Amino acid sequence: MRPIRLPEPPNGSFGVPEIFNGGIHGVIRRAIVIGNGFPGAENQCLGLVRALGLSGRHSLYRVMRPRGGTNAWLRWLPVSVHKKLDSFIKQVFGDSSRKVEGKNGMPLMTKKTGLSDILEADAKQIAKVARETFDMDGPLLVIASGRDTISVASSIKRFAPENVFVVQIQHPRSWLDRFDLVITPRHDYYPLTPHARQQIPWLLRPWITPCEPPGKNVVLTVGALHQADVAALRSAASAWHNELASLPKPLLVVNVGGPSSNCRYGIDLAKQLASMLQNVLWSCGSVRISFSRRTPEKVSKILVEEFRTHPKVYIWDGEGPNPHLGHLAWADAFVITADSVSMLSEACSTGKPVYVIGNDRCTWKFADFQNSLAERGVVRPFTGKEDISESWSYSSLNDTAEAANRVNSALAARGWRILTSTK
Repeated sequence: MRPIRLPEPPNGSFGVPEIFNGGIHGVIRRAIVIGNGFPGAENQCLGLVRALGLSGRHSLYRVMRPRGGTNAWLRWLPVSVHKKLDSFIKQVFGDSSRKVEGKNGMPLMTKKTGLSDILEADAKQIAKVARETFDMDGPLLVIASGRDTISVASSIKRFAPENVFVVQIQHPRSWLDRFDLVITPRHDYYPLTPHARQQIPWLLRPWITPCEPPGKNVVLTVGALHQADVAALRSAASAWHNELASLPKPLLVVNVGGPSSNCRYGIDLAKQLASMLQNVLWSCGSVRISFSRRTPEKVSKILVEEFRTHPKVYIWDGEGPNPHLGHLAWADAFVITADSVSMLSEACSTGKPVYVIGNDRCTWKFADFQNSLAERGVVRPFTGKEDISESWSYSSLNDTAEAANRVNSALAARGWRILTSTK
């Protein structure tokens, strides 16, 4: 009788029989994202989910802080302490907040068994589901981002270490071995620059940035992760073809964010931007200006009043579909305010010219980020003397894809892999 020979496993993860990759227990079919309610943080998680091929097979949960009243002053507290203090205040002074109900009439904080029914991120419940469904569905990939999610994500890892793979995006500051992988921008990790040391109290410096080099479970990126990959931009180019394809070239897209504690500006920068844009309009075929949720009205008002009647300029008023991805796909060049790491990271992944305004106002690690972009040649300062029709090239940022590769490598070292197709 001739011996039976099993076929050799094919190269790559697609189509590999499970018997060659740890069986069903080593195949990741699903992911959960733990967010904090801020688009900038959650978009990074969703970008990584997309790069890993798990779009449509993930669920979003949030770490919810108490809101209203004095809670705005308590956001510096750890979430668990904040909730206990809020509960105490309500017991003493009464609860004036109204109960918020979901579509099914259940309170939004109510938790039921089953992962898809958890509306607020509950570490014990998520870990329980991961353990109970492991034999049938395999491991659970957990991706979290933001300070408020750290304790929840690390607790899930502690409660179900054999059933989950936990990725924490953005620097958790301490005990990095609580996570399977930490993905953080380089400027958020390495020791403070001399300039930054002057701005941070010496008691906080050891906590702000660790002194030791990153361990094997730390992935350093240049900028933020995002969802604007090639496939997304190709889809956006098609979706926005009728509106943007026929615009006179070159198309200059101007993205205006909002001031932050580490990048302060107001109407002075808005007036400077308006003047510079007037100076380069001669070299533009068309200009489209967009504001973010953080843009102060006094800033947007100056630009609207300056360009509302200019035939070359269109200003998105926030109504209707957001043209952001369409702009990324169809723009020939960008002007972006320095406050937004996310907008800069997305634009610098396109390979198109990116000009920055306000980078001289950035402090601390945000100044380091601006310097790193300039040193790589991916951005140039906006001076108002540019000829927008003149293009220049650079090596595009590819942080999201590179981070996804590191996740896959770390999973492989554990004997796990992601099922990239459900067919």
